[in-house]
Amino acid sequence: MTEPSSGVAKQELQDFLRTADKLTLDDRRLLVQQALVLIEQNYVHLPLKAAMHAANPIQRLRLLAVRLSRQTPQTMGPEWRFHAEMSEIFHSVRDLHTNYVLPLPFSTKIAFLPYLIEEFYDGEERHYIVTKTLQGFTAQGFGPGVEVTHWNGIPIDRAVDLNAARFAGGNPAARHARGLQSLTLRPLRLHLPPDETWVVLTYVGKDGIRRELSETWRVSDNQPVFVDADQLTVAAVAQGLDLGSDEIGRALAMLYVPEAVTPQESVGAAELTAEPAEAGADLPTSMPRLFRARSVVTPSGTFGHLRIFSFNVNNPDAFVREFLRLIALLPQNGLILDVRDNGGGHIFASEFLLQTLTPRPIVPEPTQFITANLNLRICRQHQENPTGEIDLGAWCPSMEQALETGAVFSGAFPITPPGGANAIGQRYFGPVVLVTNALCYSATDIFAGGFQDHKIGKIIGTDDNTGAGGANVWTHELLKVLLELPSPVPDSPYKPLPGGANMRVSIRRTLRVHDLAGTPVEDLGVVPDVRHRMTRKDVLEDNADLLARAGEVLSGQPVRRLDVGISGTEMTLTTTLVDRADIYLDGRPVATVNVTQETTTVQVPGVGDAHVVRVEGFDGGDLVAARTILQT
Repeated sequence: MTEPSSGVAKQELQDFLRTADKLTLDDRRLLVQQALVLIEQNYVHLPLKAAMHAANPIQRLRLLAVRLSRQTPQTMGPEWRFHAEMSEIFHSVRDLHTNYVLPLPFSTKIAFLPYLIEEFYDGEERHYIVTKTLQGFTAQGFGPGVEVTHWNGIPIDRAVDLNAARFAGGNPAARHARGLQSLTLRPLRLHLPPDETWVVLTYVGKDGIRRELSETWRVSDNQPVFVDADQLTVAAVAQGLDLGSDEIGRALAMLYVPEAVTPQESVGAAELTAEPAEAGADLPTSMPRLFRARSVVTPSGTFGHLRIFSFNVNNPDAFVREFLRLIALLPQNGLILDVRDNGGGHIFASEFLLQTLTPRPIVPEPTQFITANLNLRICRQHQENPTGEIDLGAWCPSMEQALETGAVFSGAFPITPPGGANAIGQRYFGPVVLVTNALCYSATDIFAGGFQDHKIGKIIGTDDNTGAGGANVWTHELLKVLLELPSPVPDSPYKPLPGGANMRVSIRRTLRVHDLAGTPVEDLGVVPDVRHRMTRKDVLEDNADLLARAGEVLSGQPVRRLDVGISGTEMTLTTTLVDRADIYLDGRPVATVNVTQETTTVQVPGVGDAHVVRVEGFDGGDLVAARTILQT
């Protein structure tokens, strides 16, 4: 056996654990008291979780507080046991937004094994195989493609289910996906270290011989986050993120794709190109931790494939600009938009993208607070946006009224500004298909829901559902800051947490729009239109069968065109599969023209003076294309 030679600094799990026992008894009592504040007075999904999962985290926290009140420093027991109970209580609500974040030294670390395991289907039968190993790691007959049969002597399918039961997840597909993912990689920020020091893997080698491999868990620092969710910024306030998936995504890049690791969201543009992607080729991107763009050749044709790994950015406008640059260089006859494993991030970033793919106006998902007195205090503190970072004025009247009516939730208003969600307009005019799985969460659930609600295209799911995370999430530290700015309120219930610990809570729940208006995303998720089971060829050959399936869905769909040129008072429309165009200047309708040929010229007085020119294209009375031009 050869040890991995990657540049990742690591230590064995048992050595790390010797350094991890820091909290006093008073620290533990404070953490429980602060958890009660968040769950009892801020948590928007508490009624839903009590109904769907028979969860009662408040009573469990109260009982833990009673036990701690009877303990002394000599009788309080090991720290890991306290962390285990706190984690179990938070996991009981099956909400990946609502977390107990372990203190230092856990909070910056990951635990990992030197290989990854993924699943595929052969007909109805599920199999598990190794798909990646750390650079330099070798063992006899072991490597990508070997089939795993047992995990520490337990049949692998059963081991995944047992592991899944320990972790949050709002539906069976989400729990199973996280159970599999955490077999080989665990962010210690959210999960206790593994109980076992080493793992014995039983596998059938490349030579067909059954063998066992024993490997110890390693511990390493993870890559840092781009977004500080504890500071009062728009990015923190508009956060919709599964922290676990985000931690794992950064760890996977560090361990297996180090060339995608960058110290900033965007890197230099020296290697970028303005040339369209060649068939089968990748496009360089300034955001390699966020995007992978390429042209893919399928049996049904050559299409664009754009993988979005995360929406977790500080600058959603820069994120959208890079997205637009990439889709302009990909084939225009069809786009496979792939958000598998994307745990979310900035809600603005996810909802701003939708407008670029459809002629229809985008309605951002509305959100609601639970009408607790503490949430009302926060809304009052920021109802006139005194900091310039958060405006909660829209929610205040309904929160005030709830004191009299007994309403459980506030009125529903979007986090994403509708103007920003419609400022750019459609930029891609070919058909689009979206690919999801059960690890899509939060802002990605919002994106997938918006994609479906606005009828942009078909959704192909490699699982039966998305992760079903429907909320805006705030940290304990951010909540504390919100009652301190612009000036501190007396008697704030939020106290500084010890040892670098933190907590997160679902603060505003999100609701679907249009046909499913008012339906919560939480625990329900987004059900795909087409189900694709991952094959062996998918997990070992870069999603070959999945992309072929997506190509089948795209093929035969109409590819439209609507280009607009402006010269003086003359507008030139170049169109495909459009029979009528309506023209708007600064929101006012000024002309309608029947389109009977590819190029149409129309005189539009005042077009040169307009700030916003919008042309809507119709086919048989249906809105099928739109072009928005911003003039300075």
